Amino acid sequence: MSKEKESILEGFKAFLMRGNVIDLAVAVVIGAAFTNVVTSVVKGVINPVVGAFGTQDLNRYSSCLKAPCETNAAGEATEGIPIMWGTVLSAVLTFLITAAVVYFLMVLPMAKYLARRARQQAAKEEVQEVMEVSELEVLKEIRDALVAQRGSGPGGPGGSGQDGPGRNTP
Repeated sequence: MSKEKESILEGFKAFLMRGNVIDLAVAVVIGAAFTNVVTSVVKGVINPVVGAFGTQDLNRYSSCLKAPCETNAAGEATEGIPIMWGTVLSAVLTFLITAAVVYFLMVLPMAKYLARRARQQAAKEEVQEVMEVSELEVLKEIRDALVAQRGSGPGGPGGSGQDGPGRNTP
């Protein structure tokens, strides 16, 4: 295989293996499957509730811009200009239900999980920092003890006259 083909395949592999591409693909598949659930909720629950106040089919709600509005059996306007605001209302309700379910079942729990993980990570870093500070304090105490020991021992003032190994003071 030529180097050019290898580099193209390597680039394609790198593109596919990026996390955001895979996340996007999963989101599209789940979104497509979830559309059926939302559509069923709108048709099975929302439309009957709205139907208690009018017709069960929101798509039938309309106003006539230019009267008289007449439609044939297929629902196409034969006369007048109908404004199909029921269709828009149905789409808005479907969007709001989808957004609410996605937020409350996916986004909110994930945000809480990530916040909890961030707090745990911050706590671990704080413990690590305390450990580093305590290690530093222990090292300082050891240094101070060694300095104090050197000062009062045979090499200190009033001792043999040496500041340290091999060094004489006048």
